[in-house]
Amino acid sequence: MVRVRFAPSPTGYLHIGSARTFIFNWLFARRQKGTMILRIDDTDIERNTEESLNSIYDGLKWLELGWDEFYRQSDRLELHRAMAWKIFGKDMAYRDFTPAQTEAVKQDGVPWLFNPGMREMSREESGRRAAAGEPFVLRFRVPRDIVTDVKFHDQVYGEQSKSAADIEDFALLRSNGMPTYHMASCADDADLRITHIVRGQDHLSNTYKHILIFAALEAGLPAFAHLPLLIAPDGSKLSKRKHGPVVSVTTYRDAGFVPHGYVNFLCLLGWSPKDNREQMSRQELVDAFSFEGVNRPNAVVNFTEADPIDPKALWLNAQHLRTMPIEDLAPRVRATLQAAGITPPDYGEPWFRSTVDAVRSRLSTLNEFTTRGRAYFAGDYEITAEAKAKLDVDNARELLRGLAERLAATPEFTEASVEALLRAYAAEAGVKAGLLINGARAALTGQTVGPGVFHVFTAVGRERTIERLRRV
Repeated sequence: MVRVRFAPSPTGYLHIGSARTFIFNWLFARRQKGTMILRIDDTDIERNTEESLNSIYDGLKWLELGWDEFYRQSDRLELHRAMAWKIFGKDMAYRDFTPAQTEAVKQDGVPWLFNPGMREMSREESGRRAAAGEPFVLRFRVPRDIVTDVKFHDQVYGEQSKSAADIEDFALLRSNGMPTYHMASCADDADLRITHIVRGQDHLSNTYKHILIFAALEAGLPAFAHLPLLIAPDGSKLSKRKHGPVVSVTTYRDAGFVPHGYVNFLCLLGWSPKDNREQMSRQELVDAFSFEGVNRPNAVVNFTEADPIDPKALWLNAQHLRTMPIEDLAPRVRATLQAAGITPPDYGEPWFRSTVDAVRSRLSTLNEFTTRGRAYFAGDYEITAEAKAKLDVDNARELLRGLAERLAATPEFTEASVEALLRAYAAEAGVKAGLLINGARAALTGQTVGPGVFHVFTAVGRERTIERLRRV
């Protein structure tokens, strides 16, 4: 059975690229009827924060995809250490008593590979120094006595190869006994029987080291698929430090995106179903997803300093907003209104759903129900400059006040009855019905566009309609 994992580190909010990696793992697992694992890689104690962990949880839960199994690396440290010492026991690792920072420097312009004298130290000498309390780093003994290449097939980038002679003796355990990223990640992948490792292209260079660890552990080698990076319009890698909220999933959530609209957008960053489809349901994405559809070039997220939202994301969200089942959309709209301090009139759930359904066709985000759609659900709303112009035409305001009195004198209040009354009143006043239609829309909603105007009357309701027309 296919088993995949998403393994974020809680060192910041959920990055847009990390969210896409989670989604691609999820789609592959669901397509293969496999298992999706969330594993929090929280062994970097100095950088981990509870705030970051909560942000990751919040972002993933908002995507509404879920996972099947959950683990935290910090609960599995003894496993990581045991596997590291298992490798040592095979003489495939050794203690290095020199300062760890020597890894970061080059010697005479040549990349660092290992510290002289450490690799060849006898087991007896190594054991004696360790027993005396001398700190050490446990390093993997990369094969150097024969010419060998580390190779693997990447399901996105194809055949990959690197000479073992160019791989440094990387650390498995730090001097404080904590496992490194390489050791912890591979130990967990082996123990959890991960079959496919799907992650960002920036991890591709780590794969050679990981293959060596899997071989040393005599564990099955997972398949690898590395995903193209997400970049800014200027070609730079998307960075939390440089680009701020642009790269955070919660920016889109807080902007009023519906979860699947955002998931759909992320899927199209570096992947295509190869049939020109863009708006796709969740099941359609599952059915269409394959690594053959993942592109090798990096994918651009478009944004500006003034607007962090990608226009393509906004367009896709609007499509989902307009087509999703009303029984799914209505609760989301109600929650958005409540968060904005708006309590809709108590006209019943059928009215609420009908009004949401009518209004959504011209909106792009949930938040726009509190702004452009506010007049339907709240008593206070802004009237745009364009709408005010409709009210200032000829004697529109006086006629609208007269229309209010006609409506107040007529108990029937349906779309048909309102239309008949308005047209008769316009004819009696000697004006075109359009003057009253445009003015009424402006007065009732503060907008110049929206649903059919006679539906606007019934959506706003008889009492509110009369009150609004009287005060123009």
